[in-house]
Amino acid sequence: MTEPRAEGLTETEETALREAVAEAVLAVRAQSRAGLGSDPAAHLLMVAASRVAAEETGRLLRQSINGARAAGHSWEVVGRLLGISRQAAQQRFGTPTAAPPPAATGGHRRVLSPLNAFNEMDALAESGRRGWHVVDYGHLHHLVESSPRQWEHQRLWWPTRRRRRRMAEQGWQLIVPSDFDSPWAYYKRPLDLPAEPGLS
Repeated sequence: MTEPRAEGLTETEETALREAVAEAVLAVRAQSRAGLGSDPAAHLLMVAASRVAAEETGRLLRQSINGARAAGHSWEVVGRLLGISRQAAQQRFGTPTAAPPPAATGGHRRVLSPLNAFNEMDALAESGRRGWHVVDYGHLHHLVESSPRQWEHQRLWWPTRRRRRRMAEQGWQLIVPSDFDSPWAYYKRPLDLPAEPGLS
């Protein structure tokens, strides 16, 4: 039986994942794999495909780390999974944590904080019933703005282009953070219901 590595993948899972990534790169064009033995241009295609794969896996890694941190995992645990020290993980992947905006941002905006991956959707559901909707978000907080109607919010883990298009067709608005790289995409849409009293 294969032992898991840290809190991560087994050796068998690692091997399968490596093979799947290599297969995806080699499958960019049907003729590229066959051409590697005879067509010099096929090697350049592999360079281009590998660059795209590296960029995408780098993005997924950063967003996964942000998600792990938002879920409360320490830099020590993250570093262990990366095979580096806690300090190296924090220096490489940590971003200076901007303080949330001041709690009193005016009569029509407020900050919901501290929030994490486990309680934020309940907080947004409660605020949405009271007419508050997210206009920005960052590490451990959401900036919400008041309105006379109720709102619903949704959080999706790395939605595909097709899913994003479907969300837009259903009236969901993507919330784009001003300065935060999140592993989730947040959406909101207004409801045809008056806001409930409270949180004024």
